[in-house]
Amino acid sequence: MKKVAVISLLGAIILIISLSAFRSKQEINDPRFIIHTLDLKKQTLKFYLQNKQGINYGNHYALKQALEKQHQNLVFAMNGGMYLRDGSPQGLYIENGITKTKIDTIKKGYGNFYLQPNGVFYITKAQKGVVCKTSDFLPDASITYATQSGPMLVIDNNIHPVFVKDSKHYNIRNGVGILPNGNLLFAMSKDTITLYDFADFFKSNGCKNALYLDGKISKTYLPNKNWEQLDGNFGVIIAETKP
Repeated sequence: MKKVAVISLLGAIILIISLSAFRSKQEINDPRFIIHTLDLKKQTLKFYLQNKQGINYGNHYALKQALEKQHQNLVFAMNGGMYLRDGSPQGLYIENGITKTKIDTIKKGYGNFYLQPNGVFYITKAQKGVVCKTSDFLPDASITYATQSGPMLVIDNNIHPVFVKDSKHYNIRNGVGILPNGNLLFAMSKDTITLYDFADFFKSNGCKNALYLDGKISKTYLPNKNWEQLDGNFGVIIAETKP
């Protein structure tokens, strides 16, 4: 009996692993969102803020034009975090391994950024993407890009405890999460949505941690899905490029 039980248990574990692997390979579809998944080991993702003259790109059009002059094509772009009135990042910003703005560890303040816990999305030299709480972030020389925002959407496989399922607070929202296979999941709502439902989207797709990037100013450029928002005026831009 014990042998049969062990075999049954092993079979169940193998089935779960197989289903998870199968799911991770499937394209994520949800008509409520513009969705882009990205494998950092196969695709090139960088964060952008200013051009060589020290002027903020501000939107995807300006970045696209600048990249084309460098013989680079813009594949995907999304505003990458909140910013101050002068267009500078609100909180931590690292670009090409250089810390441009220090981390903000203030616990209380106005707006979603300070809805604790907030968090950091960063990329390492080993092409690994990480989303973590600000309180868990540790500076490291291996970090090439980082942006701080808030609130966290999913924390250790749990939806942010402050979010209310039947909330009346609707807005356009964009964010990023880490899929079970380590790939990145970017999403922006096509219409207004609550923070709870937005977080639930990431959780239901297996993201143990996900971070809110911004709200009503959110824009996404993803021409292969017929979504080309080139206008706007924001801070950090997260973008995928190819030659």
